[in-house]
Amino acid sequence: MSVAPVLDPTVRHLYVHVPFCPSICPYCDFHVLTRRAGLVEAYLAKLDEEAARLADTHDVALDTVYLGGGTPSFLRDAELSALVGSVRRHLGWGRVENTLEVNPGTVSADRAALWRDLGLDRASVGVQSLDDATLRFLGRQHDARQARDAVTTLVDTAFRVSGDLITAVPGQPLDGDIRGLVELGVGHVSAYTLTIEPGTEFARRGVTVDEDDERRGFERTEALLGEHGFTRYEISNYARPGQQSQHNLSYWHGRTYLGLGPGAAGHYPAAGGSRILTTRRTNPHLHEWLAGAAGEDDPIDAHEYVTDALFMGLRLREGLDVADLSRRSGLDVRAAYAAPINANVARGLLTLDGDRLRATPQGWWLLNRVVTDFLEASPAEQAESP
Repeated sequence: MSVAPVLDPTVRHLYVHVPFCPSICPYCDFHVLTRRAGLVEAYLAKLDEEAARLADTHDVALDTVYLGGGTPSFLRDAELSALVGSVRRHLGWGRVENTLEVNPGTVSADRAALWRDLGLDRASVGVQSLDDATLRFLGRQHDARQARDAVTTLVDTAFRVSGDLITAVPGQPLDGDIRGLVELGVGHVSAYTLTIEPGTEFARRGVTVDEDDERRGFERTEALLGEHGFTRYEISNYARPGQQSQHNLSYWHGRTYLGLGPGAAGHYPAAGGSRILTTRRTNPHLHEWLAGAAGEDDPIDAHEYVTDALFMGLRLREGLDVADLSRRSGLDVRAAYAAPINANVARGLLTLDGDRLRATPQGWWLLNRVVTDFLEASPAEQAESP
C-alpha cells in the first residue's frame, strides 16, 4: 500500500555553478568555457537575479553551500566577493559547510585568506596527480610543485582540504600520488577513474582506459588510503574521521538542493497534493541562461524517487535505510522492490541487515547492473495514488 510521503519542505543545500576555466581539459565534459570581456559581469548580474527568484519560490535554510565549476577560484577577488554577496543577501549561508572548488594555479596566501574571510571553510583542490608527466598527459595547467604549494597554503589557512585524484592514467605513479597527498595533510580524497566521455578531446584522440588498470586503481586506492587512516565512505570518496563532504552526502542521501547558475541542476520539493514528489531542474548553458531561457524540469514520482535514492544511497558504504526511504517516498520499498533486492542479495551484490541495504565490494564494482534491476522493476504501488 502507498501512504502519504513525508519529505522535508525546506531546502538545506545549494550548488552554485561557475562555468569559467583558464583552459579546457581534454577529459572534461562539464559546461565550462574560457572567460571573455564582459561575460563574467553579465554572469554575476544574472546570478543575483536567479538567487533572488529562488529565495522567493522556496523555503530555504542552508546547511551547505558548494561553489563548483568550472573553476570558481579562477574568478577575480572582487568577482568571487560579489558572488558570495549575492548568495548571502538572498539565500543566506551554510551553517555546516561551505566549499570552494580550487585550481592549484589560482592559490596564494592572500587569496586563501580572502576566501576564508568570505566564509568559505572547505577547499576541494583539483590536484589530479602529483606527477608532472601525468599532469601533462591530462592537459592540466599546473605542475606538481604548484599543487603541493596550493594544498599546503590552504591547510595553513585553516581550510578543510579535499584533494582530487584521477586514477587509471597510463604510466601514473598512483602510490606516489596517494602518499604525497596524505603527507600534505588533506583530510579527504576524491579518486575518480579517468573516463573518456563522447565529445571530449580525449575521445577525439582515441584515448582509452584499460579495465584492468581501472580495477587495480579502484582497489589500490582503498588499500593505501586505508593504511593512512582514511575510510572509503562512498565509492569514490575517502575521509579521515569527521572529514566527509557534508554537501555531497546530501546528494547521496537523496535530499533536495538548489541549483544556481548556468548548467546547474537542482532537486526541489514539489507542491503538495500531487503524485509528483520532487522536481529536478537543469538550467540551460550560459548564453541561453543569460538570455532568460527557462530550465528543463523533470517531474519525479515515487517510483523514480526511490530508484534515484537507491542509485545514490548504494554508493555509500553505510548504504541506506529502506524504512526511511519508504517514509520519504510513500512506497513500501521492501515489498515493491522485493525481486531486485532478493536477486542481488543472492548474487552477493547486496546485503540486507534489518532495514539497512548495502552494496558489497563486488556490488560497488557492478553498481550500474544492480541499479538497472531496480529500474526494470514495476512495483504495483506505482499504479496507486498516495
